[in-house]
Parts: sequence; structure tokens; C-alpha cells
Amino acid sequence: MNGTAALGLIETQGLVCLISAVDAMLKAASVELASTVIKLDGGIVSVMVRGDVSSVRAAVEAGAEAASRSGMLKAAHVIPRPGDRILSVFVGGVAK
Repeated sequence: MNGTAALGLIETQGLVCLISAVDAMLKAASVELASTVIKLDGGIVSVMVRGDVSSVRAAVEAGAEAASRSGMLKAAHVIPRPGDRILSVFVGGVAK
């Protein structure tokens, strides 16, 4: 089993909205950033956080709420116990 209990994702329209969401996520729970900003077409940006399942859920909920207030939330998702393949492809390896 890998060391990451959960992976959380937030996707927004625009960078300012994402920064607001990340700020809320990091303040709401004990999680760490698992990726840099992922830029997609049309101004859509995304970021991932990791930590224990309850902390990631709390962080994603706080981030989604902040993103909804400050701009346009596109998606928010929590993956409990992500597989090693997911981590190696999207996060660059198994977490510590």
C-alpha cells in the first residue's frame, strides 16, 4: 500500500479562482500540494492535494466553496487510496 491515503483535485476556470481555492484548502486541513498548477485548454486550471482521507475531503470541500465564491468551479473530486499507477502518472511517484 502506498503512503498517500487520498488525492484531492480541484479544477477551475481561471488562475485567480484556483489560487483562492488552494488557499482555502491548505488552511482548512492538514494536506500538502501534490502537483503544480496543471494548465488545460480554455483557461481551465487544476491542482492536486494529498493527505489522509478526512483531511483531503475537508480541504476539497473548502476549496470548492472558495472557488464557487470567487469564480467558476469546474470540478472537485477526492480519490481515497489512489493506486500506485495513478500516483506515478499524475503525481510523479509514490508519496512519502
